[in-house]
Amino acid sequence: MAFLDPELKKKLLGVEKRYHDLERSLAEPEVLSDTERYQKVAKEHSDLSETVEVFRRIVKLEDDIEANQELVDDNDQELAEMAQDEIEAAEEQIPELVERLRVLMLPKDPNDDKNVILEIRAGTGGDEAALFAADLLRMYLRFAELRGWKHETMDSHPTDSGGFKEVIELINGKGAYSWLKYESGVHRVQRVPATESQGRIHTSAVTVAVMPEAEEVELDINPDDLRIDVFRSSGPGGQHVNKTESAVRITHIPSGVVVSCQDEKSQHKNKAKAMKVLRARLYDQMLAEQAAEQAATRRSMVGSGDRSERIRTYNYPQNRVTDHRANLTVYKLELLMAGEMDYLLPELIQQFQAEALKAEADAA
Repeated sequence: MAFLDPELKKKLLGVEKRYHDLERSLAEPEVLSDTERYQKVAKEHSDLSETVEVFRRIVKLEDDIEANQELVDDNDQELAEMAQDEIEAAEEQIPELVERLRVLMLPKDPNDDKNVILEIRAGTGGDEAALFAADLLRMYLRFAELRGWKHETMDSHPTDSGGFKEVIELINGKGAYSWLKYESGVHRVQRVPATESQGRIHTSAVTVAVMPEAEEVELDINPDDLRIDVFRSSGPGGQHVNKTESAVRITHIPSGVVVSCQDEKSQHKNKAKAMKVLRARLYDQMLAEQAAEQAATRRSMVGSGDRSERIRTYNYPQNRVTDHRANLTVYKLELLMAGEMDYLLPELIQQFQAEALKAEADAA
């Protein structure tokens, strides 16, 4: 019995051959002596390893089933029963492995392994929205730390209450974008603010934008297209206010994108950080334009990832988190806010992958 359709198996045999070729290349002296080439080959080899491993497991299980089929009609009843048990056990495992293979064979997002520029902005709700922006920042940074990723503040605008009007972080870690890319959108919070004397629940909103960090080689920015201004940094007051003009504002004239950075005391460092954020925003804008051209695929997704789309509600009185794209509700808000996002993000990723598989099947 064949569990893989011929077309998929043909593709997988091609992937396995490519994997073998890459394995041989990794041992060749000319590849070993060329660091850049070696890294490229090693990355492709690593990217294909899970697909090949799952494919081989399925092939082995199919071979085991075929071998045990010959024993089912054996005169030794005990042996026949054991063979039948092994067939049933193998047949239970294969469908899940085939589904996993289909997901692995989906076109890879070339940005999945990239670092992330994370922007969090307070929306409607005044101070309460700013406080929730700080809560979300802690959640994402704690999640990053739990995964062994590094993070660095690119720019921030704190409030007197301890929140943030806006904060931008660079999260540095392999696969960071693949984990966080579906977090873009409006996050709504429902809770009783500390300043609310009547115990009434308020609703506030925070906007999150997740962008892959862009390398200079991926985006060519003409220096003549930039207007760079310097100014004194502002803050909640006191020692936070910089008395020198170290803050930097960069305007990309063709697109109208404006980025400012004031977190560092050095104008040079602020400019470098601002350029990194600008590059990410322009790259994200380019990706959005490409996605808009694929309207049919985008409409088939669970959520568009549009910044204006309400994607999640955090209800503190009920300890409830609802993700509106996946129609998923869990009552573990305190764990999520502590950075333990592993019970939520995989569900979302699987939902998006399932929709992508459906779109691919419909297009076939």
